[in-house]
Amino acid sequence: MDLKQQLIRDEGKVGNAYHDSFGYLTIGVGRLIDVRRGGGLSDSEIDLLLANDIAKTTARVLEALPWASKLSEPRLAVLINMAFQMGIRGLLGFPRMLGSVEDGQYDEAAMEMMDSLWAQQTPERAKRLAKQMLTGEWV
Repeated sequence: MDLKQQLIRDEGKVGNAYHDSFGYLTIGVGRLIDVRRGGGLSDSEIDLLLANDIAKTTARVLEALPWASKLSEPRLAVLINMAFQMGIRGLLGFPRMLGSVEDGQYDEAAMEMMDSLWAQQTPERAKRLAKQMLTGEWV
């Protein structure tokens, strides 16, 4: 037994947000995140979570679309960004756009991106990502 094991035993270990016995939002092993009680995450903790999420999303994109590994970093990032927002299923819901990307028809891919409900719902993000797909340069 050590302190870590003891705290896990006494606090529990939960992989999602939950309300503690006083009704405050908590995560992990008794980590208070409820702003009403001064809780939250530090920038370094947020960066760690983001790095993990980027790695997980990248792996899912490359598993579903192995050809994407040959894309330039900015173009691959567009696919990862879209999957980050919509999930891998959401990204895969763009078959014409993905086919155009795979074929190197980036102008067509950008048009397909903009001709979507996604672009209507998040227009500024869609414009930026479509431009990045078209140019192959970070936007």
